[in-house]
Amino acid sequence: MGAALAAGLAVPAQAQGTLDAVRARGQLNCGVNANTPGFTTIDSRGEYQGMVADLCRGLAAAIFGDATKLRWVPLTFATRFTALNAGEVDVLMLTSTHTVLRDSTLGLRFTANYFYDGHGFMVRRSANLANVAGLAGASICLQQGTTNEGITAEYFRSRNLAFTPVLFADQDQVVRALASGRCDAYGMDASGLASAQSALPVPADWVILPERFSKEPYTPVIRRGDENWFDIVRWFVFALIEAEESGVTQANAAGLRASSPDANVRRLLGALPEVGQALRLDPAWALNAIRAIGNYGEMYNRHFGPGTPVAMPRGQNEIWTRGGLHYAPPFR
Repeated sequence: MGAALAAGLAVPAQAQGTLDAVRARGQLNCGVNANTPGFTTIDSRGEYQGMVADLCRGLAAAIFGDATKLRWVPLTFATRFTALNAGEVDVLMLTSTHTVLRDSTLGLRFTANYFYDGHGFMVRRSANLANVAGLAGASICLQQGTTNEGITAEYFRSRNLAFTPVLFADQDQVVRALASGRCDAYGMDASGLASAQSALPVPADWVILPERFSKEPYTPVIRRGDENWFDIVRWFVFALIEAEESGVTQANAAGLRASSPDANVRRLLGALPEVGQALRLDPAWALNAIRAIGNYGEMYNRHFGPGTPVAMPRGQNEIWTRGGLHYAPPFR
């Protein structure tokens, strides 16, 4: 058993991979969207805030034991995949939907789902629309380079309805266009709609229609060809989910590492070192990430919970034991 375990943990010699490059550089280059409330915004002190920002900090903490060892790289939806392929970033954390064509044609790897969403539409409350079919002939704001651009076109084409797409590079531009009356509606994932609504001058003047037209699972994205980096980024997301399921929080993680009788928790937090060894990280990699940003639920509630500008019920983003879709494979 011991020999088999040692063999299973061996890491073959290979050319410098992403982890080695990140360590040699001394910082993680993290691709983000800089103007999406709930996911990433820049506060009055110039600090990045939001779930995407937290994921960048947590991954830096997992690698370095220091959540500040990162460089923010703001990207648009239209340029994100090109920037990743060009090596400008080590990972895309910004909201990128995992699809079969992206996964198989872009030379990239989609890792683990950190947010589940679906395409919808937001309209002026005064329009008194009961459903999306009422948008026939409307001008609809869309972000260029997103799946939403194609989903909107497919929906209207399938129903033989006309509409006018109005394309923008980022959500700040969309919000200004909506506020000025340039568009009748905004087509985007529900979380993006809630983010835009919170940024409009009078959010109550707008309503998000209840229909959903797609599955939009967001994952961190990396370049193909580096299996160790793929494992690190994927299991980093799983660690946040596993922590919530196991009752590990930002406040109690250090204490549970020393005291938990649960072997799964001890492996997660590095009291048993084999997971860190397998990933080529410090045994306390997940502990460091959780201490930096909390478990998945803490992170969600901080940015999308009740009382936040982008308040959204967790729904599909609950862990599986509470009826949601988040499920981490075992830490063994």
